[in-house]
Amino acid sequence: MFKATTIVAVKRENDVAIAGDGQVTLGEHTIIKGTAKKIKKIYNNKVLIGFAGSVGDAFTLSEMFEEKLQQHSGNIKKAAVDLVNAWRNDKILKKLEALMIAANEECILIISGSGEIIEPDDGIAAIGSGGMYALAAARALYRHSNLSAAEIAEKSLLIASEICVYTNNNIIVENL
Repeated sequence: MFKATTIVAVKRENDVAIAGDGQVTLGEHTIIKGTAKKIKKIYNNKVLIGFAGSVGDAFTLSEMFEEKLQQHSGNIKKAAVDLVNAWRNDKILKKLEALMIAANEECILIISGSGEIIEPDDGIAAIGSGGMYALAAARALYRHSNLSAAEIAEKSLLIASEICVYTNNNIIVENL
């Protein structure tokens, strides 16, 4: 099974950024790609998403999420609820293994196939193998610096890459 992803999202006022590392690992011992892109802008560049888990599953979910955004005129929360309902209730979709972070200028959401839609209290979210390392670093940087959301996201992933063997320092950052 492919794994090894770290995604972090940071919202500071109207400044929003998501960063992802580039490592894809096969099993426990083999890095098979170091430059994967796991984040992107969707919905006319108004929404950022990042995903962890199976790449094919993540692409399916990102396409579905963009369709839901179209249906709800960009309302990220309504689109997330519709996505989760479809994900949980469809025989084929409920087998998808992925987590997604979606963000816009209003909020950040962690979305899962088991039905969770979580909006973090502090505007910082992270998923994936090194997610908790990146989350801790992002919270410290947010609280004790004046860095932008993009700078915090990037630096927190760099810190996670120093600790987590499934996270590399080939980081891509997107912001709104």
